[in-house]
Amino acid sequence: MRLGIFTVLFQQLSFEAMLDRVAAYGVQAIELGVGGYPGNHHCQVGHLLESADARARYLDAIHARGLSISALCGSCNPLHPDPTQAAEAQAILRRAIQLAALLGVPVVTTLSGIPGGAPGDRTPNWITCPWPPEYLTMLDYQWEGVAIPLWQELARYAADQGVCIGIEMHPGMLVYNVETLLRLRESVGPAICCNFDPSHLFWNNVDPVAAIHALGEAIVHVHGKDCMVNHAHVSIHGCNDGKPYTRVAHRAWTFRTIGYGHDSKTWKDIATALRIEGYDGVISIEHEDILLSPEEGLAKALAVLKEAIPSEQPGSAYWI
Repeated sequence: MRLGIFTVLFQQLSFEAMLDRVAAYGVQAIELGVGGYPGNHHCQVGHLLESADARARYLDAIHARGLSISALCGSCNPLHPDPTQAAEAQAILRRAIQLAALLGVPVVTTLSGIPGGAPGDRTPNWITCPWPPEYLTMLDYQWEGVAIPLWQELARYAADQGVCIGIEMHPGMLVYNVETLLRLRESVGPAICCNFDPSHLFWNNVDPVAAIHALGEAIVHVHGKDCMVNHAHVSIHGCNDGKPYTRVAHRAWTFRTIGYGHDSKTWKDIATALRIEGYDGVISIEHEDILLSPEEGLAKALAVLKEAIPSEQPGSAYWI
């Protein structure tokens, strides 16, 4: 496996300055935002789509520093009930897929999106239980009326260009756990895959190792991000929490740098499960730790991951 960095945390730097900063950490890969929630600070998609020379120069700058691109990230809400916002998000994904194919990048990472609860709604609606009974009708509309038809189209587009779509299981989105990820994949096809981020599983009390084994070959990209769970709070109020991220002391959970939510043994178990399931790609560190600077957070995350993940192919079982 290889280590990478999701470069959105260095959005204040120019493209080449960002590459220099990332390369100094000794990682092998970068994940680049191409629009939507992460922005496109280091990837001018339109310019790169229009010019083969621009793409060649872009890749040369990356490869010259010993880096590769693990994924293009276009996290957005392609199922948004506002038609204008939905069209913009869908365009971001189609352009991301097109650019990934041209750059030789195997994965576009994103979110499933979340629709409204019925035709004519203007805001998204995340449904978490089957009662009152109209919720089941709303869920059926979200899946069968909106999500599956659109993702069938996007999956065909990606498959035709040899690109996988790595969907991050994220509460608040239609795909938020293993069951919903596999439901979409089974309904749409194998171009729909998983960008596995343990942080969202931790705060829902999901065992990431069990989730990895359930997902298996569906995992095509991995985010390195931890989560600190406030068990005293959760034991009283539960894990769902809508308070601002800045209210760390009063929240059920908080995103943390790797090692500040779960120890090295947990991350070794995650790395082992990924290897058992055949994953040998990049773990892309996503820094969203409000208590540590990006520089310190990255350094500490890398220290844990360098110990935890295998960097060489396994040897032969000479003792058998």
